[in-house]
Amino acid sequence: MVVAARRTWVGRPAAGHAHADETRLAAAVLSAAAQDASAGRVDDVVLGNAAGHGGNVARRAALAGLGLAVPGISVDRQCASGLAAVATGAALVDAGHADVVLAGGVESTTRAPARSHGRLDYRRASFAPPPWADPEAGEAADRLARARGVTRERQHAYAIASHRRVRAAHEAGLFGPEVTGVGGLDRDEHARLLPGRVLDRLPGAFGPDGSVTAASAAPAADGAAAVAIVPDGAPGLRVRGAATVACGPDMPLLAPVRAARTVCERAGVGPADLAAVEVVEAFAVQALVVAEDLGLDPLGDPRWNPDGGALGAGHPFGASGAIAVVRLYSRLVRGGAPAGALGVATAAGTGGVGVALLLEVVR
Repeated sequence: MVVAARRTWVGRPAAGHAHADETRLAAAVLSAAAQDASAGRVDDVVLGNAAGHGGNVARRAALAGLGLAVPGISVDRQCASGLAAVATGAALVDAGHADVVLAGGVESTTRAPARSHGRLDYRRASFAPPPWADPEAGEAADRLARARGVTRERQHAYAIASHRRVRAAHEAGLFGPEVTGVGGLDRDEHARLLPGRVLDRLPGAFGPDGSVTAASAAPAADGAAAVAIVPDGAPGLRVRGAATVACGPDMPLLAPVRAARTVCERAGVGPADLAAVEVVEAFAVQALVVAEDLGLDPLGDPRWNPDGGALGAGHPFGASGAIAVVRLYSRLVRGGAPAGALGVATAAGTGGVGVALLLEVVR
């Protein structure tokens, strides 16, 4: 059972969270989730992290936010890391290996290391070894757009909607109850107006012939999120199921389709049975294609990311999947959805991995 859920505001790199490393960001949400859950003891911490320095950020954050007696394990499924961490935490509790687990994700792209060793210098680690294709995420998004005929104009229309939804949620005060502040940041920094005349002039972000632009790719960001997981018997969100799937590294952004279908099929439900869907919007083309393949309308269906997503709020890679769970908790539990209402959170990871969670409201 997810009985508490917190996140930080999402900051621009070298901006609102520039003063806070990933340890401090994660410690803040871990402490807040533990307090919300009235957890007298925490048995373990599981945190996703995709671009950090390594060294088990979960244990560092536990030491900083919870004290000496709490261990930690870090998970890397790239942009699905935070969601995989929540699934792992739920499995630990379900198996009886722990009574209280705090799980989530964190990313400080501000402090992401430049990786080098001797004469070997590279911008990123490989997502897939030879002979597999190893595209950058943006290159994979362009490839998906070409394969599925998703135009630049459709991608921009979705990006505009995501920013508009995030701004509207801010104005309505919807995010306040789920956020714990770190430093002076008081809102998600990326959300802004996207004038069409500006978008029309944007070049392809990942190649001159590509349709993905800086506006239709989720911006890198800093942030953290955590949930408290306990055995059944308390109100909150029951983890009905989790699914992790793999697909070709050349088309990683399609993995959430199979992951979401798999977790629903195992539970004997379908998209029509869902009250809420939260998809990590790494790219507008991904959101459009995943929605289409699941039979949903990403612009007209109120169940689909109604308060925006990573395109509008920013994408702290290792945290975004956990933020999706926090959003489901706010929408369904804090929002007063009836017992039995179902929600799905899903995300893709570069290298060809998809993760999905099915959650059910318990009152």
